[in-house]
Amino acid sequence: MWINGGPGCSSALGLFMELGPCSVKDDPKNWNDTEWNPYSWNNNANVFFLDEPISVGFSHAKHGQTVGTTEEAAKDVQAFVAMFFDAFKEFEGRDFHMAGESYGGRYLPVFASAVVDGNKALKASGRTPINLKSVMIGNGGTEYQTLSESYYTFQCTLHGGLNETVQSIQKCVELASAVPKCHKYLQKNCIDSHDYTECGMAALYCDEALGDSFVSAGVNPYDVSKPCTPQELGESLCYSVTDKIKTYLDLPDVHDILGVTSHKGWNSCNGGVGTAFALTLDFLTPTTVFHVRGLLERGIRFLNYAGTYDFICNHIANEMWVSAMDWTGKEGFAAVSWQDWEVEGKKAGLFKTYENLTLLKIVGAGHMVPYDKPKEALTMLSSWLQAGL
Repeated sequence: MWINGGPGCSSALGLFMELGPCSVKDDPKNWNDTEWNPYSWNNNANVFFLDEPISVGFSHAKHGQTVGTTEEAAKDVQAFVAMFFDAFKEFEGRDFHMAGESYGGRYLPVFASAVVDGNKALKASGRTPINLKSVMIGNGGTEYQTLSESYYTFQCTLHGGLNETVQSIQKCVELASAVPKCHKYLQKNCIDSHDYTECGMAALYCDEALGDSFVSAGVNPYDVSKPCTPQELGESLCYSVTDKIKTYLDLPDVHDILGVTSHKGWNSCNGGVGTAFALTLDFLTPTTVFHVRGLLERGIRFLNYAGTYDFICNHIANEMWVSAMDWTGKEGFAAVSWQDWEVEGKKAGLFKTYENLTLLKIVGAGHMVPYDKPKEALTMLSSWLQAGL
């Protein structure tokens, strides 16, 4: 299963832009205006791309239901996965892997936990339990606190193959002074307690002082090696390919083939869903790391991979929370050394593995690893499905 993030962004981006069997041709006119993706993950797996929560992509609710938290969405995902394997018996009992990126770092640990916990009810009703084997998260926004605090280090130091720092010295001085304040406010108002107003104000400070800093640098927040204006970010997420996907998915014959009954146009991200999650402070819920720990303790393999050029959900933040996570393998993971990760005999990144947890950094890739480094992404998937990196 593949799911994109947002919250509120369609997995059609993953399908037609990153890892699906085909991509959209320039200026599409009909349903067949696609071309083969030689690095599709379908080369080594059966993949379904899920639009979730409700109202993302073409998904909709018959009676106006809405979803505003990851925990609410997890109930729908667990139910869908169970029905999927009921409907397609040829896949029943097969190894199942849940993958995604970005806000998927918040989604997937909770979604996967719901699938694991739901197996008890499936067994009780005489149905085959879901054979969940692993969770794969690419450039995930898993823990807000470490993510916001990482923005200074990411922009003001050399790392991950970058030849120069993202920000000026003057801006870095401002960011450095904001980090301890952000930490203090989040710890007090969002972790030690969780007052809605105070926690929201703490997050607002961190976003304005740290999270929005890429705007002044004039870079693509999903790949800091490339320029991007705020207007381009708002219109196309800094990638013109998203415009082609929208044109294609808005074609009448594509609607007919997909069985789309609503006449609303397709959008890469649904702002209403994002707002609903923001109003519940879902992104500040400090539970995701506990879900990851719960999955690891139950034998589920976990791959956390990150392109080193991504700012939004960067590799530094992901290393911070993975290293700090309190689980039975914490000391063992800390003691393991980084190893070179090679693709076709050439170094493509670094990784470290302990028991069923792997952290991989892919040098030169941005937020969407399968788009930036398709060969490396497919190699990663193939190795992971077989046994590990």
